[in-house]
Amino acid sequence: MAWLLPLIHIFLYYLIARAPVSSGWGIEGHVMVCKIAQEHFTNSTMNAVLELAGGELAPLCPWADDVRKQYRWSRTLHFADSAGDCTFQYSRDCHNTKGEINMCAVGAINNYTRQLQKRKDSSNNYNLTESLLFLSHFVGDIHQPLHAGSELDLGGNTIKVEWYGKNTNLHKVWDEDIVEKAKQKFYDDDIDTMVESIQINSRDIWSDEIDQWMNCSTKNFTCGSIYASESARLACDYAYKDAKQGSDLGDEYFISRLPVVEKRIAQGGIRLAEILNKIFDDDTGQKDQKLLKERRIGGVYQA
Repeated sequence: MAWLLPLIHIFLYYLIARAPVSSGWGIEGHVMVCKIAQEHFTNSTMNAVLELAGGELAPLCPWADDVRKQYRWSRTLHFADSAGDCTFQYSRDCHNTKGEINMCAVGAINNYTRQLQKRKDSSNNYNLTESLLFLSHFVGDIHQPLHAGSELDLGGNTIKVEWYGKNTNLHKVWDEDIVEKAKQKFYDDDIDTMVESIQINSRDIWSDEIDQWMNCSTKNFTCGSIYASESARLACDYAYKDAKQGSDLGDEYFISRLPVVEKRIAQGGIRLAEILNKIFDDDTGQKDQKLLKERRIGGVYQA
């Protein structure tokens, strides 16, 4: 019963998280990633996730942010900052401030994936509920471009800007402000309406790209380095562009960057589902995978 106390802790968080949320990407971005992922779970995956999470996954996906003080070692696992050259190189960039390797978002994704893969191993003493929640969160993190930004400005945290006249920093604009502005301006301040719109784009505008999102040419299980490399490039091409110290960011920046944010949320959700489906699928799950692919081709996303 040693697993019970951590699960109770998660369950209490779940009850709190069911309350309406008011902050931006820090909560809502992660919730949206996981809401999208849930729509792509096979039956086997859904059952496994429900058992580990004690309920729906999406409200729990911000959990890793709330335990940073409790798990201080996890702080560097939320990002994969690079040397500022718009690329991510695992051997160069995946370390913490002490130089310990694998201590970045990509290393964390690989680590928690392995823990869940070995869930049936009798020697596996990991808290698999926490493994699931960390994995789900860090897959979301690595799809936010400035979570693979330049270490020279801490992923945009030291770049002070104005957002519609309000003092903030560039990282927060991408973490929270773009999502919050879009939710208010286009989606009646409703997160589910925003998720539905992103899902429609996945079925229509991005439908030809989805198979590519879910596959990569590396031998690794998760392709996390690919996700980080994409974000590093997008950080240079969109996040940092036209956003210098003291910039006043408004409609032009917002409207041109929102499609990037929404697509990255979609990619994060679909890729998270792909990772978890590979972990939890048995023979029945493999049949579910085939059905999901047929439904994707047909333009319908239902499990």
